[in-house]
Amino acid sequence: MRLTDKGRMNLAIRAATLPLELVCWITALVALYLTNPHEHHFTVCPLENMGVGWCPGCGIGRSIALLMHGEITASLAMHWLGIPAFLVIIHRIYILLKQTYGRWTKHYHHE
Repeated sequence: MRLTDKGRMNLAIRAATLPLELVCWITALVALYLTNPHEHHFTVCPLENMGVGWCPGCGIGRSIALLMHGEITASLAMHWLGIPAFLVIIHRIYILLKQTYGRWTKHYHHE
């Protein structure tokens, strides 16, 4: 099937109307998946960047990365909230995709 100019325009419009939150969550999960969770990497944690030795949220990102690589035991050891946080993020992505698809199909049927 070949896309017409109108079809390309519709795809471009749909891509441009993706919610920023959806793009951020998907980008964050892809970035976490592409990192090596066994190596120390740059952090955006303000407490760690100020030299504070303990932060209640530190390790959640690495925990999610370990989970996405299938290392469930290591994920739990890194931070016990990593798995629930991952599930909440996946659920939020699902809700945003469902809402976006609903807007797209509603708009399409009213043209």
